[in-house]
Amino acid sequence: MADGKILDVVIVGAGPAGVSCAVWLARLGFRPVLLEARDRVGGLCCDHPFSDGWNATLPEMTGPEVARNLARSLELAQVETHLSTPVGRIEPAGGATAVPFSLWRVCTTGDDQPLLARHVVLATGVRARGLPDWPADRALPAGILVGPGSDIVRQDFSGKHVAVLGGGDNAFENALYARDHGAAQVTIFARTVRAQHQFVRQFPAQDIVSGPYHVDADRKMVNGVSRDLILVFYGWEARLPPISGPALRRCDAGFVDVDPATTETSLPGIYAIGEVAQRMHPCVVTALADGVTAAKAIQARLESDQR
Repeated sequence: MADGKILDVVIVGAGPAGVSCAVWLARLGFRPVLLEARDRVGGLCCDHPFSDGWNATLPEMTGPEVARNLARSLELAQVETHLSTPVGRIEPAGGATAVPFSLWRVCTTGDDQPLLARHVVLATGVRARGLPDWPADRALPAGILVGPGSDIVRQDFSGKHVAVLGGGDNAFENALYARDHGAAQVTIFARTVRAQHQFVRQFPAQDIVSGPYHVDADRKMVNGVSRDLILVFYGWEARLPPISGPALRRCDAGFVDVDPATTETSLPGIYAIGEVAQRMHPCVVTALADGVTAAKAIQARLESDQR
């Protein structure tokens, strides 16, 4: 991929944050290499089929349309992009005791030749949290869906009895979606209700069960009552490749802790941007801004090293 040469920057993840960082670095005169585990650019945008009225720069565009614009931006900036290229691990090139780290080895799955980079940007995003007691290596029964996105849109809700687990915005928005698409009954189970008032007000109070509840996933039951569908919205967790050496410092919620001025992590030369860091309200616009912050910080470091 890079023939053993030392790269200035490797960016892991081609969602809005990673693309923004790559495009800015390219337009600042550097040659970033962008790696993406999936076969397309866009990150979570690819799984969000609704039009997005929150993005003031692209009103009414759907997630896949935003993703196409991100891919086009990479083309126009001539960023070297490798899709279907998951990262297996990241490690200090000089060994775990070589502090401060001046060079990082990025090992991609299925490639014997690792990439060597002065800077690594983690834009690896998040994954939806599943049922806490469900084994990670066991598939959920049909009819239990985890997290928002295209799976919800493909689902036929007509005449179904639906349980929605979670008390945040996603839970309430998707409960309203199921109700508006023909569900016979939708009940929200929330240990605490944290959603915006505008969403809570739209949902019948008698169909919100607040406090502890019990889920029997095998039998698709909540509080002893069978459901046709169970939708799980327990928030998000950081998606990170294994990193050798000292542990990457994280906040209490598990997201990567970064310097707010530069997005650099506790490991020198490694940056984290977008939802994997969650230092701002997570959305496309803040992810793009994170990418710019990292790009400018790396520019300053690279130009300082060249003096």
